[in-house]
Amino acid sequence: MATRRVLIAGAALGAGALVLSGCAGGGTPSGGDDEIAGTITVITQRTDIVDTVFQDYKAQFEEEYPEVTVEFEAITDYEGEIAVRMNTDDYGDVLLIPNSVNQAQLPHFFEPLGTVDELSSTYRFLSEEAYEGQAYGISITGNTQGLVYNKDVWADAGVTELPTTPDEFLADLQAIADKTDAIPYYTNYADGWPLSQWDGNRGAMGDPDYANEHIAYSDTPWADDEWHGISDGLLFDIVANGLSERDPLTTNWEQSKNLLGSGQVGTMLLGSWAITQMQDAAEAAGSSRDVIGYMPFPYQVDGTFYAQVGGDYKNAINVHSENKAAARAWIEWFAEESGYAFDQGGLSPLVDGPTPEVLGDFDAAGVEYVELTPAPAGAESLENDIVSASEIDLYGAVYRQELVDIARGAADGTKESYFAELNQRWADARAKVDAG
Repeated sequence: MATRRVLIAGAALGAGALVLSGCAGGGTPSGGDDEIAGTITVITQRTDIVDTVFQDYKAQFEEEYPEVTVEFEAITDYEGEIAVRMNTDDYGDVLLIPNSVNQAQLPHFFEPLGTVDELSSTYRFLSEEAYEGQAYGISITGNTQGLVYNKDVWADAGVTELPTTPDEFLADLQAIADKTDAIPYYTNYADGWPLSQWDGNRGAMGDPDYANEHIAYSDTPWADDEWHGISDGLLFDIVANGLSERDPLTTNWEQSKNLLGSGQVGTMLLGSWAITQMQDAAEAAGSSRDVIGYMPFPYQVDGTFYAQVGGDYKNAINVHSENKAAARAWIEWFAEESGYAFDQGGLSPLVDGPTPEVLGDFDAAGVEYVELTPAPAGAESLENDIVSASEIDLYGAVYRQELVDIARGAADGTKESYFAELNQRWADARAKVDAG
């Protein structure tokens, strides 16, 4: 339940290797049989609402398109399982584009929907899953990035102002540890994919061109003043200072929502998609939904908070689908009529869509939104190529799990030695990609 290069799910590196082996196919232009009929299988990661909310969507859609039957398949380990499926032709009719598929691979697996220029008058975030001007997916929702927290826990710790620096954030977590019984921060280490959320806050640097001008063009992304040095450095310090759960090997995503909602956990870094889920958990625990707050990443540029916005997972059409017209009807209906984005507290995928009420905390904090500039033509896959060559799953969980292990003393090394290793692997990979 996260998004590509913004909210990334776990196992991206391993999944990428599997997907690469399935690149023998090729996309065909949109068109063909335009009859909106048949049975379509829609694959989703929303195991929590597939039997409730999604059944309402099915009823509404089938009323509008009576010749179509919608069947759902929900996958818990979406990134891992869908990568294996995509080595065959059998991966549903509609699915979410996994993070392990780079943009150059999109035509091999998915049906083109039209040009970005044509569709951008209706939909946002199209360039995130586009190649050579063609769009291949429509966002299920949009997200901004920050930290979801229990306001009562922070208030009980005596914290009254939002932290504006990583050091202030660490001090606030220490206050929670000293003055309350709550776990200050919860990593969700065992599930893995929540750790990938840390990469989605690049917009906190306040520069829409940051990724294009720094990460893929730097030999030291883990330097103290670079984004990954700042963000991963904060994660390391949280764990090293004993401000996270005692045994990260036993964390559980579904349980973590109840822990935060009930005030047993103070804070988690997650995309804004998580707000409504935490509010539901708070309500189930007998608290008010208002106890759940959302704060920007603790970093300011010239006194201003910035937060990245981008699309979540993108609905796309399997290039091998036999009912592409029906699949496309579902994708468009889901974006335009289902209300999913608004109900889940997300940004609308529509250009003129509504703004969710749950982001009121960001409005109060004066947060400015940053939508990252797409990579320039010819460099769309540069960062992904470096990620693959370095074997650092920048959008995944593996290297951050190793970071947590070092920070808690379960693996050898220090923050400095680990970041030096990551920088060296990244620099070597950049040189290899440039030479290739």
